[in-house]
Amino acid sequence: MTEETESLRELIEKARFVLFDFDGPICGLFAGHKAERVASDLVQWLEGRGLRGLLTEKERESLDPHKVLRAVDRRHSGSDLVAELEERLTQEELRATGSAMPTPYADPLVRTWTAVGARLAIATNNSPRVVRKYLATRGLMPCFAPHIYGRTQDLHLLKPNPHCLHRALNALGAAPSAALMIGDTPSDFLAAREAGVPFLGYARNERKEKALREAGAGMMVGSLELVLQTLRG
Repeated sequence: MTEETESLRELIEKARFVLFDFDGPICGLFAGHKAERVASDLVQWLEGRGLRGLLTEKERESLDPHKVLRAVDRRHSGSDLVAELEERLTQEELRATGSAMPTPYADPLVRTWTAVGARLAIATNNSPRVVRKYLATRGLMPCFAPHIYGRTQDLHLLKPNPHCLHRALNALGAAPSAALMIGDTPSDFLAAREAGVPFLGYARNERKEKALREAGAGMMVGSLELVLQTLRG
């Protein structure tokens, strides 16, 4: 057994509570309904209301709808405009669930971890309505319910703020050291570090791995198959 495999086994064996990010570790939410187009649509909606000046050129060209939403929130926090933009994003995410692609090995991993007695939660920047809709289509709601902690109207509390992790830990009655966060972005890692929760990176490609390593993440896997095999072993 390699040192890395042994470290992964220890990480998994210690985890009595597992917090999953949603888009990435559970599914590719925008597999068939591209995030780039959603971001572009949000920008166009703002421009149609004469609000082009709200965003910098870099923000207008963003391929990430969450970045567009955050940018507007920084300038008009708590406003009706932000609430309306957030609801538009939620509707786009809900549409995306119809063509979302399950992450390889995620479904059996979730079921196996539940079967061996771990308690699971979702900690995500996506809308909790979206998470519930997707999990219901996969028959996975019983593995997580009611522990789904997603985007609220307080957009400054999105990851890398650890707010959704704290909500999950408090509801589960979990000590941070007894939990494990599985995420695929630097914001997931930074939120876990801030919350004191051990972190496992899911890096499905070199770009994801590089971003996680640059953020400071140590342990990561390129496929959830290794996690599943370790758990079953």
